Amino acid sequence: MGAYILRRLALVVPTLLGIMVINFALVQFVPGGPIEQILAQMQGEGDVFAAISGSGDDATLNNSSVTTDERYLGAAGLPEEFIKELEIQFGFDKPPLERFVSMIWNYMRFDFGESYFRSISVLELVAEKLPVSITLGLWSTLIAYLVSIPLGIHKAVRDGSRFDTWTSGAIIVGYAIPGFLFAILLLVLFAGGSYLKLFPLRGLVSDNYEELSLIGKIADYFWHIALPVVATTISAFATLTLLTKNSFLDEIKKQYVMTARAKGLTERRVLYGHVFRNAMLIVIAGFPGLFVAVFFGSSVIIETIFSLDGLGRLGFEAAVARDYPVVFGTLYVFGLLGLVVGIISDLTYVWIDPRIDFETRET
Repeated sequence: MGAYILRRLALVVPTLLGIMVINFALVQFVPGGPIEQILAQMQGEGDVFAAISGSGDDATLNNSSVTTDERYLGAAGLPEEFIKELEIQFGFDKPPLERFVSMIWNYMRFDFGESYFRSISVLELVAEKLPVSITLGLWSTLIAYLVSIPLGIHKAVRDGSRFDTWTSGAIIVGYAIPGFLFAILLLVLFAGGSYLKLFPLRGLVSDNYEELSLIGKIADYFWHIALPVVATTISAFATLTLLTKNSFLDEIKKQYVMTARAKGLTERRVLYGHVFRNAMLIVIAGFPGLFVAVFFGSSVIIETIFSLDGLGRLGFEAAVARDYPVVFGTLYVFGLLGLVVGIISDLTYVWIDPRIDFETRET
């Protein structure tokens, strides 16, 4: 098993490098970099997108030679020296290849630099936003597994019953409702909209959180995260529940289950002593995808609706502002985390079923 883990760890490097190369190359062709953002703000346009969609091309597109005005929208009338100082400040005075190599070398040492516009290191910024994303991802995944697996098993045992029918209908309806729409519905119904005011509208904790007792802090924390976690989890129930049910149904029909029953084993012993271990393999295989999807997938919308300042919102704002150190730093961390979770999933396979041996498979 040790050799397999080493091979997987060795593949992390080229995979992560490929992700960074593709995204870095794409960024080179995206209009409206950080310099354009600053120039647009200096011209009173708010952001670079107003300059791109505006009529500021009269003075620049008529020139035959490539000038600073042509390279940077909104640069007309500004000194060339000022533009060059901005390029040096952001590192754009160097060729792209040199910038990429320097960035990867720093990232290998977990040096992600400093945000262009916030005067704070990327690591400090990520650490500041991380509790929100951990809260949504961890609790949503945990609740999804704790509810969906027992529900899926119960549906498999009572396949075709009325319970199986109405629960299937309920979870499919929940899956069909977009997460952001369900989040808005929760706000309207339970957070002071048109009906009840049982939960807070925004934030991870209350303003007086530090003054509360330990029990009060725990209660306040769960009070704030209840609606965001429910809104994030609802779509995961359908996939995981039906996956568990179908996996158990497939195992229950196999010969070894009939043999176990013929030996006089109780139904509970057959189900949880024999079927469970084999049926759960495919469920565990979907854990990395579910975890990463819940952790990062819908967090931007959910964090925005509930006014939570997490990694999803940070990444979106950084992409809009062209804050490249934050964009690439979070991309690197997310990519590395996803690859590591994949390895952990394989190790969980072996822990659940020792018959699986990754060492003997052909590579």
